[in-house]
Amino acid sequence: MEKLNINQLIRKIGLSFFALFLTITFAACSNQNANTNKDNNTQAEEADNNKDQKEDSEKTEESTNKDSEDKKNSDKQTSDKTDHKENLDCCGNEKREIFVTADDVKKVIDGKEELDNYIIAEVTWGESDASQDYLKNHIPGAIHINTDSIEEGPVWNFKSDDDIVKSMLDNGIDKDTTVFLYGPDSGAPRVALAYLIEGADNVKLIDGGIKAWMDKGYETEKEENKAEAKDDFKAEYPAHPEMIVSLDEAKKDIEDENSDVQYISTRAYEEYIGETSGYTYIPKAGELPGAIYGHDEADYKNENGTYISYTDMLDMLKKEGVDPSKEMVFYCGTGWRAALPVLKFYEKGIDAKLFDGGWNEWQMHDELPVQVGDPKDNAEMTTVGNLSNDKASKE
Repeated sequence: MEKLNINQLIRKIGLSFFALFLTITFAACSNQNANTNKDNNTQAEEADNNKDQKEDSEKTEESTNKDSEDKKNSDKQTSDKTDHKENLDCCGNEKREIFVTADDVKKVIDGKEELDNYIIAEVTWGESDASQDYLKNHIPGAIHINTDSIEEGPVWNFKSDDDIVKSMLDNGIDKDTTVFLYGPDSGAPRVALAYLIEGADNVKLIDGGIKAWMDKGYETEKEENKAEAKDDFKAEYPAHPEMIVSLDEAKKDIEDENSDVQYISTRAYEEYIGETSGYTYIPKAGELPGAIYGHDEADYKNENGTYISYTDMLDMLKKEGVDPSKEMVFYCGTGWRAALPVLKFYEKGIDAKLFDGGWNEWQMHDELPVQVGDPKDNAEMTTVGNLSNDKASKE
């Protein structure tokens, strides 16, 4: 056998060790790569799991927030419906409080009912010294309001919206002011209606006026009070222009014989049948054709000076032929007496209207048709131009 050279032997052993080293190194690298890939895959899986958990958490939170918001909206809708229901009367109409008692006002004055923004006012024609009561006895804190502040002659229709709102601000009244009005006649309802039309949200009439106040034994004062003027009405105006019927609208309804609209005259019967105009400055007497007798101011009051109930008023008007399911337009001579039934119906959620010009404006136009006499007894039909000019009241 041939002997191996020592160098050859060393070379062969070195090559074997080198091959073994390469094998071990390759195996170690492969194992490390495998471990690295495993770690990377684990981290990726953990990231995906974290992402899924985060998305699930966000979805849960979003769902919780949505449920909470839905509950709030549901609660609010329920509350709104409850509040709305509480603001409805038995017939489903919106409640509107207009008529209040002396006791109600006393609670406000005594602080038993919280009300910061309010005004109490006696209403009559003329300044305070022309009033039969104000400088003798008035409700404590009450100011005086002249009806001239909301109307002007010769027709005595309401003034412009700007003028009326200015007079309200001068008297310390804005949209949110609660206004308690009273007076010896229908001047107070007249002013109340004007304020309501412009947009005062809380207009009240003190039922029975100063008499009801004094009958309760409540104290009065004599010193004149002045209002602190305001400069911002806090709303656009007018709020209810639809409550007023103009002369042109009245003419059209009469000419068209519109059976869906009733014109109701709240005047004395002698005025209604054309015996007298009822005014010293109105020379002619008569009524709009088809007008229904709506009774005079005295018939809307009880013996103690308080207003009759809505039920009694409705019964009284129905007996004269008024149908409350139809449109009702009230008028008188110059808009004072007609204001009361309009407010009575408004409080019950029924939108009656006022023909502001009334008989005074109608009788200023010779061509307009007129009825003279009671329609139940075949009233005579004529025109304003054919009426005599001697029917003015002597008082």
